[in-house]
Amino acid sequence: MPSEPDTVQRRPLVDPRSGRRADGGPEPDRLTLLARLQDEFAAAVPGVDPDARVPACGDWRARELVVHLAGVHHWAAGMAQGDTSRSEDLTEPDGGAPALAALYRRHAAALLAALDVAGPDGAAVTLVGDGPASFWWRRQGYETLVHLHDLHAARAGSGAAALGAVDVGPDVWADAVDEVVTLFQPRQVRLGRMAPLADVLRLEADDLGWSWTLGAGALGAAPGAVVRGPARGLALLLWGRLTLAEAGAVVEGDEAAARRVLDAPLVP
Repeated sequence: MPSEPDTVQRRPLVDPRSGRRADGGPEPDRLTLLARLQDEFAAAVPGVDPDARVPACGDWRARELVVHLAGVHHWAAGMAQGDTSRSEDLTEPDGGAPALAALYRRHAAALLAALDVAGPDGAAVTLVGDGPASFWWRRQGYETLVHLHDLHAARAGSGAAALGAVDVGPDVWADAVDEVVTLFQPRQVRLGRMAPLADVLRLEADDLGWSWTLGAGALGAAPGAVVRGPARGLALLLWGRLTLAEAGAVVEGDEAAARRVLDAPLVP
């Protein structure tokens, strides 16, 4: 079985229910990150053909991606204030890329305003029940991060060709990995969207020395395999945007077990 290397370090512990550090460490400036990613997304929209296919997103075209993210922002702004009545579904505007960019900017600004008014301690509805609005500070940051990669991939023609287009640090990508491992994958099981993982897989971000375990429900079970690569590659791998090779990841141990885990519907 793969052994724990000396280079693996303790990662920051984040409470998935609040999106906040649970180990007393410093909180990242999540609203500033969200605003920056939103600005980059809006600025990139006019440079992408609205009919360009979005790799790794089925039949989606760029215009559907933009409307989707605007709709998610609209819905999340309500959830952050305890309003569950809003829908994610928005009507695509006429006017091509400029109108799409304007639609997105409007809902991005409204989300930021809602999160600012709510504050981190505001009463919100989250993906795991009632909780603080800080949940959405984190969740919407990574929703925007992944879809910003998608938008660049639509322009470049592939996810691999878009690597490097989103310039955030490995710690940001690593926290996106953490969100999948601690929030989304367990939630997928709770919602009946996937069976509990029968295999145990360790993920290692070799640019940070941080590690996570998927399938940890097998208490005390050693991982059957390790997937090791840069944090950015691991995050996009878990979100189904890249292959192992495109992610710059290598497998140590039982590759079939690793692929069974990675092929499971770990995210919505």
